[in-house]
Amino acid sequence: MKRLRTIAKTLLRDIDRKFGDNLDLHNKYSEKFYLYMRVLLQEKTTKNKIYSLHETDAYAVNKGKDNKGYEYGTKASIVTTKQSGIIVGVSAHKDLEHDSKTLQAALKNTVSNIGSKTINEAICDRGYRGTKEVVIDNHTIGISIPGQQLKHDTPKQIQDKKEKFKRRAAIEPIIGHLKQDHRMERNYLKGFIGDQINLLLAATAFNLKKWMRLYFFTLFSQNFIFIIACIQAIQKLQQFFIKLLIVKIALKIN
Repeated sequence: MKRLRTIAKTLLRDIDRKFGDNLDLHNKYSEKFYLYMRVLLQEKTTKNKIYSLHETDAYAVNKGKDNKGYEYGTKASIVTTKQSGIIVGVSAHKDLEHDSKTLQAALKNTVSNIGSKTINEAICDRGYRGTKEVVIDNHTIGISIPGQQLKHDTPKQIQDKKEKFKRRAAIEPIIGHLKQDHRMERNYLKGFIGDQINLLLAATAFNLKKWMRLYFFTLFSQNFIFIIACIQAIQKLQQFFIKLLIVKIALKIN
């Protein structure tokens, strides 16, 4: 550590000597040199460490797995329907937060997509423990997390809980497909806005793939009423995707 501090002090002296009183050069390279100094001086216990010089928004996410202890990038939340598994909401998180703190942003995006009255309960795993409800636009969404079996539960209540929480594991293969089949495992777009765009594109591709499967199934089964409904849903989803993409591009330009 002393050696790194010595290198940092030497760099500062060299910069001051070469730049002199030229304020334009100091202002031009101030952000880069500030970034380099943070990298040189950060320690193991330093908060908000920089893991990548070209992607400063990336942070380390503890996975808690034997084969992969950490992942580096941006945490993303995905909301799907209970039965069909269609992705109805996504959210990328700029800061590293506990899972229970990410529910507000994820459910807010879901409500903006499908309406506030269409979602009353969110089924989550134990990693989201700590939040019992989320209020979005004066609409309360209950958070259901599997817990211990209560003594006063009837056999029917126990069975209902098992059936309800059994579906929460269905999102794991969806995340796997998004990473492997839709290029969400590694993002080649720049910055946090690039992370948001990549997540949105992956979720849209996943939903379109589902719609195309339904379309070809109804085409072979000759259910023309369902074919028309599928075409209308695909067109509506395409228009919604184009609007979101335009908004993201406008934000990036500004």
